[in-house]
Amino acid sequence: MKNIIRWFIANTVAANLLMGFILIAGFFTLSRLRMEVFPDIAIPIINVSVIYPGASPEDIEESICVKVEERVQGINGLKRITSSSNEGYGSINIEVENGYDIDEVKDEVKSQVDAITSFPDGAEKPSIRSFDGQPEVITIAVHGKVDEVSLLSIAEKIRDEVSDLPNITQTRLGKKPREISIEVSENTLQKYSLSFDYIANRIKSSSMDVPGGAIETYDGEILIRSKGQAYTGDDFGLIPVLSMSDGSTLLLRDIAKINDGFQDVDYEIKFNSEPAKLIRVYRTGEQNALDIADAVHHYLEKKQPLMPPGISLTPMKDESVILRGRIKLLTDNAYLGLVLVLIVLALFLKPKLAAWVAVGIPISFMGGFWLLPVFDVSINMISLFTFILVLGIVVDDAIVVGENIHIFRKRGLKAADAALEGAYQVAKPVIFAVLTTMVTFSPMILVEGALGKIWRIIPVVTILVLVFSLIESLTILPAHLAHMNEDTNEKDNFISKWWANIQLSIHNSLQSFIKNIYEPTLAWALAHRANTISIAVSIFLISIGIVASGILRFNFFPPLEADIVIAGVEYPEGTPVSITKNGLDQVEQSAFKLKDTLEVLYPEQNIFINMVSTAGDQPIKTQSSRGPGNLDATFFGSHLAECVIELAPGEERPLGTKEISKIWRELTGSIPGVKQVTFDSDLFTTGAPIEIKLSSINREDLKAVTSVLKDRLQTYAGVFDIKDSFSAGKDEIKLKLRPEAQNYGITMSSLARQVRQAFYGDEVQRIQRGRDEVKVFLRYPKAERVSLNNLEQMNVRVGNNIEVPLGQVAQGELSSGYSTITRTDRKRSINITADVDLTEANANEILARFEQEHIKPLLEDYPSIGYSFEGEQREQRDTLGSLYKNFVLALFVVYILLAIPFKSYLQPLIIMSAIPFGFTGAVIGHLIMGMNLAVLSIIGIVALSGVVVNDSLVMVDFINRYRREEGKTVMEAALAAGPRRFRPILLTSVTTFVGLFPLLIEKSVQAKFLVPMAISLAFGVLFATLITLLLVPTSYLIIEDIKKYFGDITK
Repeated sequence: MKNIIRWFIANTVAANLLMGFILIAGFFTLSRLRMEVFPDIAIPIINVSVIYPGASPEDIEESICVKVEERVQGINGLKRITSSSNEGYGSINIEVENGYDIDEVKDEVKSQVDAITSFPDGAEKPSIRSFDGQPEVITIAVHGKVDEVSLLSIAEKIRDEVSDLPNITQTRLGKKPREISIEVSENTLQKYSLSFDYIANRIKSSSMDVPGGAIETYDGEILIRSKGQAYTGDDFGLIPVLSMSDGSTLLLRDIAKINDGFQDVDYEIKFNSEPAKLIRVYRTGEQNALDIADAVHHYLEKKQPLMPPGISLTPMKDESVILRGRIKLLTDNAYLGLVLVLIVLALFLKPKLAAWVAVGIPISFMGGFWLLPVFDVSINMISLFTFILVLGIVVDDAIVVGENIHIFRKRGLKAADAALEGAYQVAKPVIFAVLTTMVTFSPMILVEGALGKIWRIIPVVTILVLVFSLIESLTILPAHLAHMNEDTNEKDNFISKWWANIQLSIHNSLQSFIKNIYEPTLAWALAHRANTISIAVSIFLISIGIVASGILRFNFFPPLEADIVIAGVEYPEGTPVSITKNGLDQVEQSAFKLKDTLEVLYPEQNIFINMVSTAGDQPIKTQSSRGPGNLDATFFGSHLAECVIELAPGEERPLGTKEISKIWRELTGSIPGVKQVTFDSDLFTTGAPIEIKLSSINREDLKAVTSVLKDRLQTYAGVFDIKDSFSAGKDEIKLKLRPEAQNYGITMSSLARQVRQAFYGDEVQRIQRGRDEVKVFLRYPKAERVSLNNLEQMNVRVGNNIEVPLGQVAQGELSSGYSTITRTDRKRSINITADVDLTEANANEILARFEQEHIKPLLEDYPSIGYSFEGEQREQRDTLGSLYKNFVLALFVVYILLAIPFKSYLQPLIIMSAIPFGFTGAVIGHLIMGMNLAVLSIIGIVALSGVVVNDSLVMVDFINRYRREEGKTVMEAALAAGPRRFRPILLTSVTTFVGLFPLLIEKSVQAKFLVPMAISLAFGVLFATLITLLLVPTSYLIIEDIKKYFGDITK
């Protein structure tokens, strides 16, 4: 190491070129880094979905989900299988164990599912995919009071033009699927003795394009094609169906009403009370959200003047606005932290020395930016936050090296010799101090759970920055300090003289404190070693008691507020959309009242930006609900609606989204007949704070226990929005054949097919028309599909011209079905979910009590039912469990890293004795700041372990040096090392604290979830500094006392 330092001191040009290369490489990489608000999460889950149009949830469960579950359950690497059976489709989620290649497991799942040959005939081909994030950047609302066809035509044109923009590759237009509906009445079928099968075959045989090979001629090859594919309703109308006795031909349009339009689904979108179509623009791969949003805004500015009268184009949900606001928020904190660090350095060190030490910050940061793409890390809230975290830590090694060189310089050595000796003397402890910091950050790389992919960003950024910080402090810094002349004229001007006086005053005050307070205190602590240790242990136990008693609560992941509020309206399953719209209208009216209220309270600020309301679907709620704890959330149906308010960016609003949501909830009041109304405002969710999954093979037991637990959960204060995943579905008629059916040769298969043809429709063809896939259905007219009487009047056809009324061959049983059937590991399950008001209650405490007081006693009477905590609790279990396990391993590695340079088994324990008191400091910090512990607090405490041992490491190293090189006794060495290291230890701790200080006082709700980690690090470092200065020398002496007592046994 000494030769490397000597070489850079002798080759200043090389040091400057290295510095320039790192700065330039980082600068150019920074401009090309992907930018996003929150990092994409690659979730280890494979989804198998199968569409079976018209099928009930029970049909889906039996014919789709159970078959897939049984087929894939033996595949290696599967952690859990969950499924959801809904009306018309089934979805199976296969969770993959850590350590398995998700692509290999996906291929195995695909081969097993493709091998299933017993899916129903009407089921579509299974879709198998992994949960790859497709982040939405911006939404374009095309709105105006025009008819649906015209609006859709304009929206499709806008979508195509936006898709052609240079920076955009993926867009999606929300619309009803196109469909050609060929409707033939029962009377017409009877009149011409026709059947649906006959008409379907005529359509299929007439509407087709068939290649006919080629003719080989002398002039070349000529292709032959038979071309008769129908593409529009008019084309299908010209298909011949029947040749009449008078020689005329009966065309399809003569016997059927042909509607070339949209599927008959209950779906309607309004934007600011006008009919609308929404075009969502996504980013893929390394695309930059800011570039995409700028391209869209530029396009809209040019396009809006060209739009037809009454049609408007409005951007909404613009991620670039959020991204710019969050980046500005964090960079402002970073700049303020940097200024505070520079001020502290300038107060404690010579101006030139402080400047060269501070140069390590941009070098380290640019080095980190340079290598971020290698580790697939983007610029986002977490990575920017991490740069702020290490702002004060990154100069620690430079402070230690620079301070030591300065001391050698004051001893009379030449600049080059002082730089060499000073840097070399602390090189080993500095290297191992950086390594221990890296190791204690590393447990976050291997954290399990979906959020583990987010937390890995913190150690990656930290380790990269620390690597370049170490390189700079042992190569570039000594080279510059070796050629730094003592400025003898620095006091000639007024400012220099004034600053020098301030420095001298601080230096004298510090020396006075060391001499009059610290040295006597250290001497007392060393003399009364047992008392010192007892006091320290007592303080640590008190901090544990504060957490264990609940004085300081734990909240896994604080809510991260979005700039939208979503009001969801849910009626009982099967409610027609006309009634659902009534409830939606009430929510919309209360939204307008909210807008008026906000304008009165804050007349100078535009808080309420846009409003989108959807009947028959909850698309934005579906998107926002799909977090790690709820990957397959889907909200669709005529009984559902949502109203979404887009608010001004959080940085510009005087009110938080939660407060606005509460006002809206109060203004809405109760809605007659509604099942529930929910108000959500979270940008990111780890799942419901309370989610209890009950599973059993006994359906009735599940229903009974669910009902009881929901009632008992309502007795807990602070718990609201209690609901379960079970709800009665639509009424259904189950048809069974009568014995008489055999006389006519009617089978169940024939009956089921004909009923499906009449009421759902027979999909006779699929055609590609432009970018749309259009399904062609043959069925009864709408008027003949609206009552039970229509079913009774239907004729079942068999053989040639034999028609039998359905009532003669089948009987119907009216019953209530399910809206959704969920299964977990091949058992039916029901989820009970609830939200928690954090100002009144804590989810962990409530669940702990609820489990002991209600769940366990109740389930003693229902042995077939199992339960587990899901949602946020499961994510918490996975994250903290793996974090604790990895932390223990990291501590062992730290012990090894300390034992090697010190060549001792006991001295690493002395150094690591400061680690528990970092936890104490973090607890004190959370109490002072009035914040609960969170997962980021725990991550901060884990990371803190490496930071707090750095000062202890240098302290023990100097005690050893004094004993080895100057022959001092243990007591003398401890008394000498403490005052000698007081200034650099204090300086490294203060720079770490002031670098984090802007985050500690940050009031923005957008950055609030990051603050707990800053509190843990800042206050943990401060408290651990006090411990290092007193407890480490004391522990050193106690170890020596033990060694002396036991002789050489422990050597």
